[in-house]
Amino acid sequence: MDRLNLTMLTDFYELTMANGYFNSGLKDKIAYFDMFFRRVPDNGGYAIMAGVEQLIEYLENLKFTDEDIEYLRGKKIFSEGFLEYLKNFKFSCDVWAMPEGTPIFPNEPVVTVRGPVIQAQFIETMLLLTINHQSLIATKANRIVRAAQGRAVMEFGSRRAQGYDGAIYGARAAYIGGCAGTACTIVEREFGIPAMGTMAHSWVQMFPSELEAFRTYANMYPDNCVLLVDTYDVLKSGVPNAIKVFNEVLIPKGYRPRGIRIDSGDITYLSKQARKMLDEAGFPDCQIVASNSLDEFIIRDILVQGARVDSFGVGERLITSRSEPVFGGVYKLVAIEDNGRIIPKIKISENVEKITNPAFKQVWRFFDRESGKAIADLLTLHDEVINENEPYELFDPDHTWKRKTVRNYTTKKLLVRIFDKGVCVYKSPTLKEIQEYCKAQTELLWDEVTRFENPHRYYVDLSKPLWDIKDKLLKEYSELKNIEK
Repeated sequence: MDRLNLTMLTDFYELTMANGYFNSGLKDKIAYFDMFFRRVPDNGGYAIMAGVEQLIEYLENLKFTDEDIEYLRGKKIFSEGFLEYLKNFKFSCDVWAMPEGTPIFPNEPVVTVRGPVIQAQFIETMLLLTINHQSLIATKANRIVRAAQGRAVMEFGSRRAQGYDGAIYGARAAYIGGCAGTACTIVEREFGIPAMGTMAHSWVQMFPSELEAFRTYANMYPDNCVLLVDTYDVLKSGVPNAIKVFNEVLIPKGYRPRGIRIDSGDITYLSKQARKMLDEAGFPDCQIVASNSLDEFIIRDILVQGARVDSFGVGERLITSRSEPVFGGVYKLVAIEDNGRIIPKIKISENVEKITNPAFKQVWRFFDRESGKAIADLLTLHDEVINENEPYELFDPDHTWKRKTVRNYTTKKLLVRIFDKGVCVYKSPTLKEIQEYCKAQTELLWDEVTRFENPHRYYVDLSKPLWDIKDKLLKEYSELKNIEK
């Protein structure tokens, strides 16, 4: 991303609003925006935060080129003063975000931006694009990896991704979600994610016989021999020929076969029979890899049925999150500053779920001290303090009579500072560290929250001071409507 100038990858209304702010004397007005989402994809219990590193790269490279300025001048709606401002543009906002790999939940800020309104507003498009896409794929990958129950999952979706950057950053997100590697070569070069792959059906078809195709491949790659056995007939041709080549080529050279891959048919039945054939031939260590339009539900079902699969290659249904290809993150104004005083702002809608949580906030995660499991998340004002030595009453902000007093707990602030006045102050972990963090944090969720169907609702509550502010703004709006009537 740092090789591309993506500054103009923005919705046009960001520029018309920016021009309006500039010419209305509001360009230096400090505003606070939150990014949050309202619903977990696939009706799941949680999502996975991803894309922060690419957001950092974007913000560090924000600049308008001479060509950008000339293009905007040609629109004939922007003032020369505003164009001069863009020519000298320098990002100076504060940014907080949840670290990549963090389990995240609806209606809590996962990114907060504070700064001059032109800047804070302008970055909306790329911020949402980056976090929405990678969080979507990381969430889907995490579901698929959990369905595999400890078996490796490889991301095989490059050719079906929504564009080349969808393939590249989708593979990155899939790795965060738990995938072991990718079929996409450039991803290993760029991010160090292991690139994996052996042969396609065309390799087998190129030779006079399947046996000769297998034999040639085994001679070329004896230390990493995985043979694709379903080009013609898995059980009558593919597996017998693979066993013959293992005995004729690999064993005499001192190598053991790595595996076979099944890419079609009834994976449960074929894998059971193939396992029996391989074991009887003396290759119990030869792994069986399954691919072909897999997702978390298919993987779960075939394993329940006793499929003898050691690892999975998952393509289009992962890289596009085919079952639900949109992560609905939004970016909303939550406060402004007036003479150093923070003034909360709220968006009200006839759709209750679209009413926003106002004010400059922090997100706390409560953990049970004995089990270590996450209890709930709490949105507070940014400067609130929680004393872990005292009981804390949590209450449902929509049904306030639902209350729970927690004791013997620990807390963790989830929003960490990424930028301080436009300067990045955050050191991104390695991708492997992010993946390990994601796995560890996911394991802190109760099983009831992580199940695929009808997961238990994980509560995101408001502190009493924050709830009071929201309630006051709602009442003020209601009174205003009555006056206007």
